[in-house]
Parts: sequence; C-alpha cells; structure tokens
Amino acid sequence: MKILILGGYGVFGGRLAELLSDIPEIDLLICGRDLGRAEAFCARYRGKARVHPLALDRADIVAGLRAQQPALVVDASGPFQDYGADPYRVISACIDAGINYLDFADAADFVFGVSQFDAKAKAAGVFVLSGVSSFPVLTAAVLREIAKTMNIISVEGGIAPSPYAGIGLNVMRAVVDYAGAQVKLQRYGKESQGGGLAESMRFTIAPPGRLPLRNIHFSLVDVPDLRVIPPEHPTMTDIWMGAGPVPEILHRVLNLLAKARARFRLPSLKPFSRLFYAVLNQMRFGEHRGGMFVVARGRADGGDIERSWHLLAEGDHGPYIPSMAIEAIIRKLLVGELPLAGARSGVRALELSDYDALFQGRKIFTGFRECEANAPLYRRILGSVFCALPPRLQELHGSATARRWNGFAEVRRGRGLMAALVAALVGFPKAASRVPVTVTFSPEEGAERWTRSFGGKSFSSVQSSGAGRDEHLLVERFGIVSFALALVVEGESLFLVPRRWSLLGLPMPRCLLPSGQSFETEKDGQFCFDVEISMPMIGVIVAYKGRLDPITIRC
Repeated sequence: MKILILGGYGVFGGRLAELLSDIPEIDLLICGRDLGRAEAFCARYRGKARVHPLALDRADIVAGLRAQQPALVVDASGPFQDYGADPYRVISACIDAGINYLDFADAADFVFGVSQFDAKAKAAGVFVLSGVSSFPVLTAAVLREIAKTMNIISVEGGIAPSPYAGIGLNVMRAVVDYAGAQVKLQRYGKESQGGGLAESMRFTIAPPGRLPLRNIHFSLVDVPDLRVIPPEHPTMTDIWMGAGPVPEILHRVLNLLAKARARFRLPSLKPFSRLFYAVLNQMRFGEHRGGMFVVARGRADGGDIERSWHLLAEGDHGPYIPSMAIEAIIRKLLVGELPLAGARSGVRALELSDYDALFQGRKIFTGFRECEANAPLYRRILGSVFCALPPRLQELHGSATARRWNGFAEVRRGRGLMAALVAALVGFPKAASRVPVTVTFSPEEGAERWTRSFGGKSFSSVQSSGAGRDEHLLVERFGIVSFALALVVEGESLFLVPRRWSLLGLPMPRCLLPSGQSFETEKDGQFCFDVEISMPMIGVIVAYKGRLDPITIRC
C-alpha cells in the first residue's frame, strides 16, 4: 500500500510515520514544501516501512496524485483554519482521482463542512474522513461508551499536553489565530458562541489508582467536537472543550491577550505565532506527563448522574495519541476493513476498544469515575480500582462506621534537633523496636478521624476527600497543617504520595513539601503499613511500620 502524507515530516505526520514503522507492506511518501526536510526525515527514519521524500504542496496536489497514484492520502499539514479560498482542494482532488483520504483537521468549521462531499465520495467509491485525531475521534468514542448508561445532557472535556511534547508551528498559528475570536458551540440547547482562549476552567486528570496530574487550567479551543458531537446525542444541550498547555504562566498570557482582543476588537494575534512557538518550545519544565478528560452529566433511571473519563500518558507516549486514530484505520485497511464510502467527520471512525488495543504496551492509562457521594472515603477517591485492593485493605477502608484495629509496630525517629522538634509538635511516637498499636477510625461529617496510639501515646489526624485543586486527592490534616495525598495502586500495595500542602489553609511551596515512601499492603492475611515522613533539609522525621487486625467495638 502506498500512502502519501502531506506534512509528512511535521509533528503529526512524522509521528504517524513512526507508528507505522513496523509494517513492511507499506510505502510512505513523506511530502512537504521543503524537499530537504523530507530527505532529512527519511534519512533518519528507522523501520520496516519504506519511506520516500517528495516535494509536494497542496497547490500541486492534482499533479502529485496523478504521478504517484497512492492508495491513501493523509493530510497532516494544516493549519486547516487557514486553507484559503479553496479549503477542500485536496479532498476534491482525491475524490476525482478515486483515492481514499484522511486528515488531522482540528478546525471545527472545516471538519463540519466535509459532509458536502458525501454524495460525490460515495459515487467515486472512496471514503473521506476528516478530523481523525483525539478531537473528536477519541472524545466521541468515550461519549458513546458513557451514553450506554445515561442520557447525556452536558459535556466538558480537555487535553493537557506534556510541556516536553513540543508543538508544531501550524498548530500554534491556528491557536493564536482564534485567541479572542468567537468560537461556535452549543449552549442551553442552542447554537451559541464562546471566547476562544478567553473562557477557562480547572480540572484534575486522575485515572483511578494512578498518580494524577497537577490541577490544570484549561481554556476554550476551537475543535471539531463542538460541532460534530452534539448531533450524535439528541439530548445534549451543552458542550465545552479546552486545552491546558503548561507552563501555566504562558497560558495565562494567552488568556489576557485573548480577552484584550475580544474587548478592544483587536486584529488577529497570528503575526505573533512564531514568537509564541519559540517561547513555548523553549520553556519546558515540570512533569513530563500529559492527559485528557471528558466529563458527561445527564440522567439515568430518573436521577441526575455525572461520569468522567480520564487519560494519563507518561513521558513521550502522550504525543503519539493524536496520530493513533489514523494508525488504527491504516492497520484495519491492511486486513481488509475499510470505512464505508462517503465524506464525513471521523467522529465514528473508532470505538473505545480500538484505543484500548492501541494503548497496550504503552505508559498510557485510562479509567472512568462516577460521583459516589455516600461511599466510604477511600472508595470515593479510588473509584473502580478500590475493588482491586487486597481484602484486608478493602475491609479497613470499606466502612464509614466507627471501628478499631490493633497490632504492633516498629518506630524509627529521625536524628537532629529539627526532626525531634517537628515530631514533638505533631505527637509522633518515640523510637521502639516493637510497640503495641491501636488505630481508631471515627466518622466526622463526611471525613474520618484517625487516632493512632503507640504504647499509650496518641496522635490524630482528620482525613477527607479533596476539592478544588485537591480534587481526587486524600487530604490529611494534622492541626494547622494539611497534606493532599494521591492514592496510587501498584500491585498489591496502596501508596500515599504527597502532592500539595498548606499551612492554615495557605498553599505552601512544593520545594518544601514533606515526602517519604508510605504504603499499605497485606501479608499473611494481615493489614500492613509502612510510613515514612521526611522533610527537605531536615531528613527523616519519623518512620513506622507494622501490622493491624480488626477488633469488635461493642456499643
């Protein structure tokens, strides 16, 4: 199979070529305006697929198709918002030549308008799918899964790329161009408009049992989902889609410029695209992780319900997700599974199960969450993975009633005056090789007080479910100090990972955040705990580990 990729050496086209590198049955024509860049890409390409550099622009597409006669054209060039007076030139040329077509289009109007070629494509016996990327293919697949259990009324979603992912110049041109411009969307069941990059929300992407992303600032973006998803769900009245690029300070600058443009009716910010492109690709710091979320609200069995889907991608795995939809379709083509002829958006190109197969073997994790306001604390935070915990952990955390467990522990104290002072202020136990332990769990207005007694000396904390920037985290308060902890499931253990902390409700610097590996597990049918609390520049404050068994509380 010969596949012609317009923009083949760019961000999305290049990653698609890499994803297809294990397939010896294909020839990839790596096309673009700059033959030198195409040749350089092909020179460093490694894989079983054969690659061929080619100088070819959209303006020359008719002659290019006649000369190369590919089986499939993939347009990965863009920006699709700026395709000029004849935006569908490539699509028309493909239909006329009887060649199948896919693209990465991220412009809502462009993707929405592709259906005008439906009859012509069917007559030619070819398929034309537009917007075959995370937006809207993956979001649409998620919503179809959610729609099996509820009637969807409103949707919010967003994508948060890793700061190390890199962003193409054409993508930056598109984003900067609609900053402050009106974006078409649906609100209150009617066609409406929102301010591109001028409307914002915060969200924490947290697949159950995984270390969540930091709470991220998302802003409204002009993506195909806003136009092509509402018709898929007749009960839907509202939809909003955002992007959460980091570092947040640059994102906030774009927000201010977008609001200024809208308020003072300034011209497009597109002339500053190269500046933003250079700065954003230079300022790379923070966690090398990215993610995506979709939240759907609706009704089921007569009641209101909210369900969310979370995706977390570690390291360099996330940047490949936008190219995976086209990868999946090409792999299906090779085994004779062709999309139906016609021209339309890619909103139904794949199902969520297709993505599950693509994510296997990669550090990409997904999961659903549902609002369970009346569930026990840890079950509310862990969601579906709570049932994967060992039986003793489920027993200890699976109740919202008063209970008491006891056992024995080994306690180790840190050295130095500051470590001793902090331990004394909190009431941590003294060092001991074996000391009896009793832990009492007492409900307190949606929270839970843990009173730990080591050899008769007690200290307590209050645990609750986080909100706002601590969403999906466990918040543990020791007097005037609170710690937001991620509940991370790895194998048979539940780890408590510090993410944020505050003093008297005021956020404290992350560089001073106490740390230490703390986890719970089960051994020989007993609940086991291993806690270490350390502080920067001080070291270990206290560490204790041991085992607990339940005891009956008689009223």
